[in-house]
Amino acid sequence: MLSGTFIPMISCTAQAALPGFLQKTAWPMTPPAPWSAFHVMVSLSGLLIAGFLARFLARHYKSHACLILWICGVLLGTGELYKQLFLYEIVNHGRYDWWYFPFQLCSTPMYLCLVFPLLPGGIPRRTAAAYLESFGLLGGIMALTEPSGLMHPYWTLTLHGFGWHIFLVFIAFFCAGAGLTRKTTRDFLYTIPLFFVFCLIATAINVLTDGKADMFYISPYYPITQVVFRQISLAMGVMPGICIYLMSVCAGAFLCYTVLNRTKPSAAQ
Repeated sequence: MLSGTFIPMISCTAQAALPGFLQKTAWPMTPPAPWSAFHVMVSLSGLLIAGFLARFLARHYKSHACLILWICGVLLGTGELYKQLFLYEIVNHGRYDWWYFPFQLCSTPMYLCLVFPLLPGGIPRRTAAAYLESFGLLGGIMALTEPSGLMHPYWTLTLHGFGWHIFLVFIAFFCAGAGLTRKTTRDFLYTIPLFFVFCLIATAINVLTDGKADMFYISPYYPITQVVFRQISLAMGVMPGICIYLMSVCAGAFLCYTVLNRTKPSAAQ
């Protein structure tokens, strides 16, 4: 069984260097409601900035795409490290909550961005970019559309949640604008096996933690927690509900990829 030993090890260092910083950034707030003024304004302004920045960088710095994506991975990783330490130290008072382990659908772009420069050119790199354009974009849009999971009683956690998913939209648009994939559906088809590899890893985490984690929302221990799919899971059973959910995710990712295809300037090399 997995244990929470590695996070306490990281936290030992944090306790020596970061407790004051974490306490100083623990600004309380009343969690905003979905589709409140806060939700709409932060989402729209963030998406506008992300769109313009992605267009600018794709147009003028296309040759540095690997470096830009790696920097995105570093920024996401730094933010995730802060979030994990904050949750462990401030929210859970020295107890690790596997529910927040960083391996949701929206977490996978961070890992792909970090390894992107190491991938060989051709199919491996195009597959990673296509995943960022499809599953990454879907994760960002869906979380911003139904943001209840982004709302926290702390400003930093709430802004991190919104910023993370806006960042995913930026990455998707940058990949498309820089022409990192071709204007065909073949590159998307390569992402399906990659997605299901991530699903297998998520399932392993869910099982090895005895249901304390719900990675990809496909834990076999209880019905899917996502809206609509929860009702399907309750009516048809957990496993049929998971299958329908995963097929729907693939369909949504394909739709995102198809829409972004229209913005691609040229075929990827």
